[in-house]
Formats: sequence, structure tokens, C-alpha cells
Amino acid sequence: MNTLLKKLLVLTALCLPLMPVQNVIYAQCGNQIDDSIYENLPFDMPKVEQPSFPKHSVSIVDFGAVSDGITLNTKAINDAIKAVNAHGGGKVIIPEGLWLTGPIELLSNVNLYTEKNALVLFTGDFNAYPIIETSFEGLETRRCQSPIFARNAENIAITGSGVFDGSGDSWRPVKKGKLTASQWNELVKSGGVVDNSIWYPTAGALKGALACKDFNNPVGINTDEEWNEIRPWLRPVLLNIVKSKKVLLEGVTFKNSPSWCLHPLSCEHITINNVKVFNPWYSQNGDALDLESCKNALIINNIFDAGDDAICIKSGKDEDGRKRGEACQNVVVKNNTVLHGHGGFVVGSEMSGGVKNVYVSDCTFLGTDVGLRFKSTRGRGGVVEGIYIHNIHMIDIPHEPLLFDLFYGGKAAGEETESDLAGRMKAAVPPVTIETPAFRDIHISNVICKGSGRAMFFNGLPEMPIQNVTVKNVTISDAKEGIVISQTQGVTLENVRIETKGDVLQIKNAKDVKVNGKTYENKSSKAQAIQM
Repeated sequence: MNTLLKKLLVLTALCLPLMPVQNVIYAQCGNQIDDSIYENLPFDMPKVEQPSFPKHSVSIVDFGAVSDGITLNTKAINDAIKAVNAHGGGKVIIPEGLWLTGPIELLSNVNLYTEKNALVLFTGDFNAYPIIETSFEGLETRRCQSPIFARNAENIAITGSGVFDGSGDSWRPVKKGKLTASQWNELVKSGGVVDNSIWYPTAGALKGALACKDFNNPVGINTDEEWNEIRPWLRPVLLNIVKSKKVLLEGVTFKNSPSWCLHPLSCEHITINNVKVFNPWYSQNGDALDLESCKNALIINNIFDAGDDAICIKSGKDEDGRKRGEACQNVVVKNNTVLHGHGGFVVGSEMSGGVKNVYVSDCTFLGTDVGLRFKSTRGRGGVVEGIYIHNIHMIDIPHEPLLFDLFYGGKAAGEETESDLAGRMKAAVPPVTIETPAFRDIHISNVICKGSGRAMFFNGLPEMPIQNVTVKNVTISDAKEGIVISQTQGVTLENVRIETKGDVLQIKNAKDVKVNGKTYENKSSKAQAIQM
């Protein structure tokens, strides 16, 4: 080899590290998902795509973050995310420590990685969260910016072993009946205002509550000044990821959310694996997970402890949801534990875009108000179909282990009186329109529950009965009441064992009820007791 050629080769080798990288080495993020999770699914769905990232990482400390619980690190954390995004992707590391911050925006190709003993605490200063146009409880409205948010991002993740605390107690109203006398007295002494035995953190929060006629979305608030006045009422969800693809949440803990905790909306290919969610049991609207209008999702190996519903499938509310027209579909919910919640696994009540192809298996519910909860009401529209639930274990369910309620009134199980329900059911029967919700083709098997209120309650609409529901191999012991089936067509009970002191099964306004191969029908509104 001549001297000139040697010099050129050496010069080339020295320059290579300075040249732009054309072939970036990507690393798969998080734990690999075993393909066995897709075996024997009762519907076809693609494998959920997992994000991967270049082997490039930075620490938030490099951008000026300080772990003292005093310094606000909003700029440092977001600058680190922007830098990694601009670099082409990689990992942003939040080290061990206590990191106070405002809202964090996730950008494409960034893995926000939290080390063990990393605690990210979101500030309780309402003014740190801009008021934005967004969707909440299925309606287009305004809320404060979420502490963690992403929109139109792709290939994003939050991983590691850290904790994200949403400072929810700064925002939430609290009902007197959910606290002990001493807890209530201490809360009132801390400040805020009280109205009708509900504590609000500020007068603005109370004004926002009084402006709400339909769940938590205020009406009659028009100017920016009026919106700003009720800012404390515009409680954000802790994590809001919208119209994004290839999303992974893994290993981390989310807690103390101002309202809902995890809210993926209109996302594709999303995995929530080995995550823990903890909200106080008294937290208003403290849902653990609301998967809304998403496609291709894995909800696996998680622990949820919620102040409202735990694992909830949604797709928008009423006209807004129908206009969006995005069903929540192709969802696997497996190996999850729910410690508390209004419902363990829930569909609705906002399901106006439809829900289909959902498989729930190998889950445990410990003392949830209701176990498997399906809820909606007139005006929603939408179709819920192709739901398969298998191998569920429950204990100490105060109300129903299995509940279908198409006359849902917005209250938690047990908070609504019999007269409330009776009043709505006595309304004139409307014709079937696009506003009529439909629940059909739902299959439940291998369920064991020890200790419950009423064993099961099916309550469909007279104009649109619940259709084609099979319940097989179910044992419910120590139930205070049996099964009530009303406004249904084509319900099948097979090998269902209920231990209760009263009637095991009553049917009314029901057609084609099959019990262990024998068919029953009762078109009367007077309940007929059936021996099982």
C-alpha cells in the first residue's frame, strides 16, 4: 500500500466520528412482549408495535435541573426532551431525587426514563398549567394542560422505576361523607370553601362546579377572564397522550392525579405494562386508566388503585363522540390487579364512537364497588360488541360483580337511590335512533367472586335490549341478592352457581333467556323467579 493511500485511510478513519450518522443503531425499549399474548384471541388484531430509540441519552441535570424539591425544573426537563428529539431520538434520564416541575411535553422518539427513587412532583400552582382546548369526559371543552402530555407524537415512552405525583389534593373537591370527622375538620381548616357538604380548594373551583350541568364540563363560561376565574375547577388528567403512535408506559408509578390519571386518546399501538396507579379512594373522577378511541392496545401486568373506575374503555360522548367516530378496538387487558375502584373493568359510559374487539383475562379485583361494569344511557348512541372476558377473580364486591346499566345517571354504585333509577326508567320509550346505545355479543366465562351485593344485574333499554350475552362457569358465593335480568334478548347462563338467601334468578321484560339449556321468557314488568 503506497504512502498516499495510507494517509487517506487514516484521515478517513479520523473523520468518520465527525460525519453525520446515516445508520443509527436503535434499541428496543423496555421488556419484550411475549407473542403468546396474542394466542387464541377470539378476534383478529395485529401485534402492537413497540417503540425503539437510538442509543443516545442525556440527563436532565445536564440542562440545569436541581433536585431540591424547591427549584422548578419545567424548563430543564423540557429542554432535555427537545434536545434529544432534535438529535433524532434517545433517552432522557431523570435520576434519583425529588424533582419539582410544571407540565412536561413528550416529543417523538424520546424515552423519558426514570431511575429508581426518582420522584417527579408536579407543582400545585394552578397558573403553571395553561387553559387549553381539549376533550374531557368525551366532550370538546377547555381544561388545564395535563402535567404530562403529548400530541401527534410517534415512538414515545415513559419507562424506568420512578414515581410521578400529580399533586391532586391541590385541585380536587372532596365530599364530606368520604372522610372521617377529624379528616374533614382538618381539610376545612386548611382553607378553601364548603358548599353542600363538598369542600372546594378555591371559590373559583366552586364557581366552576356550579357552572356544570352535564358531568364536569362547564357551560355559560364564555370569556377568557371567566375561564381563568374557574381555572382551579379545570382539573387536568395527569397524563394525556393524543393522536400518537407507538406509545409505551412501563415500570413507573403514577399517583395523586387531579382527575383521571392515564388518558390515551385517539392513539394507535399503545402498551401499558407493569405500571402502578394510585389515587386516593375519595378522589372525585379519580379514574386510573381511561383508554379512549384507541386502536391496538395492550394493558398488561398492572396494579390499579382508583378513586373512580379503574380500567375503563371509552370512545367519546353523545354527538361529540359520534362525530369523532373512532371506536376503541383491538384491546387486550391481561394480568391486572385492581385494589379499589368504582368498577374493576368498565366500558362506558362515554362510548358513543363504539367499542369492539376487547379481550379481558386473568384479572383480580379486590373490593371494587362493581366488578365488570357496562354503563351507558340514552343520547349516547354507539355500539359495544365483541367483548370477551375470561378468568376473573373477585372478593368483597359491595354491589354487582357483573352489571349492565343502560340507565346510568352519572353517580357511583350505591350513591344513586332506587327512586332515581325508577324515575329515569318511567320515561316514555323513544324510537331507536343514532342516539340509542347498543350492547351486544358479550361473552363472560370462568369468574369466581366471594362476597357481593346483588350477584348480577342486567338493565337494558326497552327500545334496545342488551343482546346476545353469554355467562358461563361462574360462581358467586356469599351474595346478598341473586341475579336480575331485565330488558334483554338472548342472555345465556350456563353452569352459573349463586349462593344467596333469596331468589337466585329473576327475569322481567326479557326474551330468550337460556339457563342450562332451558329457555325462559317473561314479557311482563313483574319479576318471575326462576330455579337454577
